[in-house]
Amino acid sequence: MHPIVYAEYMINKSAPTVLIYGHYDVQPPDPLDLWETDPFEPRISKNTIFARGAVDDKGQLFIILKAIETLLKTEGKLNSNLKIILEGEEECGSKSLFEFIENNKEKLKAETALACDTAMISQDKPAITISLRGIVYAELLLKGSNQDLHSGVYGGAIENPLNVLSRVIAGMHDDHLRITIPGFYDDVVEHSENERQMLAETPFNEREWLDTIGSRGTKIEDGYSIMEATTIRPSFDVHGMWGGYSGEGGKPIIPAEAGAKLSFRLVPRQQPGKIFEALKSYIETQLPDALQYKLRLLNNAEPVLIDTELPAMKSAVDALKTVFKTKPYFIRTGGSLPVVTALKKHLNIDSVLIGFGLESDGLHSPNEHFGLDRFRKGIEAVIRFFKNYPQERIN
Repeated sequence: MHPIVYAEYMINKSAPTVLIYGHYDVQPPDPLDLWETDPFEPRISKNTIFARGAVDDKGQLFIILKAIETLLKTEGKLNSNLKIILEGEEECGSKSLFEFIENNKEKLKAETALACDTAMISQDKPAITISLRGIVYAELLLKGSNQDLHSGVYGGAIENPLNVLSRVIAGMHDDHLRITIPGFYDDVVEHSENERQMLAETPFNEREWLDTIGSRGTKIEDGYSIMEATTIRPSFDVHGMWGGYSGEGGKPIIPAEAGAKLSFRLVPRQQPGKIFEALKSYIETQLPDALQYKLRLLNNAEPVLIDTELPAMKSAVDALKTVFKTKPYFIRTGGSLPVVTALKKHLNIDSVLIGFGLESDGLHSPNEHFGLDRFRKGIEAVIRFFKNYPQERIN
């Protein structure tokens, strides 16, 4: 699979230039036994398409391509220059993309970027994402002995890497769900009451939110709401742990090694490099001398905050308002889009993030799906964005 596909549609140098971004790679489909049909054989049922990538991001990427195709077929041309970057490595770190952007600054010059890889609030409530959390995603490996050991012979006298790993991870949160790594909150901005009130006014139903994921309750940092905890506050999570024996039956051993994949979601002003070094220092203070460790950075991205007064942003607001008959909400989300940071850092352009997915679409999960009604409205909204932007830019 190609790591990057690049294309241009250039009218003239005086026309505005929009850089389009999307990704066609997907998360692994596992566990396969929970899919109702083959994840890579798209199935349409009840006006909904089911497939891996249906909403993240093949379906939403296709919205932009169909909007371009429609304008060319109906009007014969576009009124903006387009530079299109499609990538196949978003789900594993975008290494080739970042190198491409950094090495082609002149080639990729544009006034704004457009991506459809985010979500709506609900079926009839459109949204524009203006804030994304950053991420530090790492792998921690602990090694004790040169082989697995009999727990009856060595238990009680040898450090167990799994036991230690569990203690270290458990110690990363205190009883108030604050992260205990020294210096972690040094750059975290405390939001004003006015900002928190604006966030509270975003439509949100806790019961529906929990029911959608089949959860019985929440655990939130003291003093914050669910909405705040998942958008304007940083977080720490473990994504997988391994070591020892987990097959059928018993095998009482002290494993030679243990490991975990973990990540921190970061908020504006937190720097991934600084957080990674803080994590490394913390781990070194927590580990007994008997264990060796290796900490590897797998992925990172800086948090993002986008100006809502940009001409392209106003064009997006008008487009969504026309199609959905209601003004879109400006929302903060907890996920990360590393390309947005890269475009700002290397090309000094901001991104307009208009998405048409829903949290209930099952992105990254079995039976991922995307409503065709939102797909069609998305095409119409992007068409209107392309039509609005050149005039809004002049105004």
